[in-house]
Amino acid sequence: MKTWGAIHQKSVKSISVNSALYVLYNVLGKRRGEVNAMEKLIITACICGAEVTKEHNPAVPYTVEEIAKEAKSAYDAGASIIHLHVREDDGTPTQSKERFEACINAIKEVCPDVIIQPSTGGAVGMSNEERLAPTTLRPEMATLDCGTCNFGGDEIFVNTENMIIDFANTMNEYGIKPEIEVFDKGMVDMAIRLHKKGYIKAPMHFDFVMGVNGGISGEPRDLLFMANSIPAGSTWTVSGVGRFEYPMVTMGILMGGHVRVGFEDNVYIEKGKLAASNGEMVEKVVRLAKELGRPVATPAEAREILGLK
Repeated sequence: MKTWGAIHQKSVKSISVNSALYVLYNVLGKRRGEVNAMEKLIITACICGAEVTKEHNPAVPYTVEEIAKEAKSAYDAGASIIHLHVREDDGTPTQSKERFEACINAIKEVCPDVIIQPSTGGAVGMSNEERLAPTTLRPEMATLDCGTCNFGGDEIFVNTENMIIDFANTMNEYGIKPEIEVFDKGMVDMAIRLHKKGYIKAPMHFDFVMGVNGGISGEPRDLLFMANSIPAGSTWTVSGVGRFEYPMVTMGILMGGHVRVGFEDNVYIEKGKLAASNGEMVEKVVRLAKELGRPVATPAEAREILGLK
């Protein structure tokens, strides 16, 4: 079997840019002989997260109105999915069903067809019941974290196997498609194991979170490794944290995956310059995608790609 390195060494001096993208996609982004045109790019905007604050960037949203405004900025720029954490007005992370409902309704007023994907990760230290609260609203998607990891400093993000099964069963009960969040290769293996046991349905959709202290780094080789570890027929998104955000976006576009950007992962639009909004970050992704020949998916097209009802 030819390796990517051998192909690259023979081809690098003679192939066109489009041919290089074709090789990247079909050798790295597709496996087992599958050869298809690139899907349109799904852009997810993670607009506030649970950890970042206005001290990091004054534009980080807390209130219902601020969250809806940031969601609209991302949607107008080209995002088809809003990955949603919610806050109290003072910025405290919360998993309150009522707060999620208020934010979802406000977002839907200004972005009527956007896909809203609540977090069930919440914030480190929250109970299972707290974390699962937004699933009772029956969103189209929600995140399913598939393992425990260090989260910087003294924080440990706990997701035991029994917890993951409980969360997966809840999502199945409510008809929610999970986005399987993985912070290292072992979490991919956990998801595959639970799929084989019937807890997670195919086709699976993964989010590779790259660059968290305690998880896998955000180097190109790391993304190649992760993308080639998931079952054929799965879809994936990459989230690069901090300085890894835009390099991972570029790799994700080239490899035929999908991408996530926003204040949850990074507050800068470029080195040393704070982003004015989530929309500004999405605009940057759209420019990169255009330069690399990758059309951007609408919410309707994203639903088709992900198999949402």
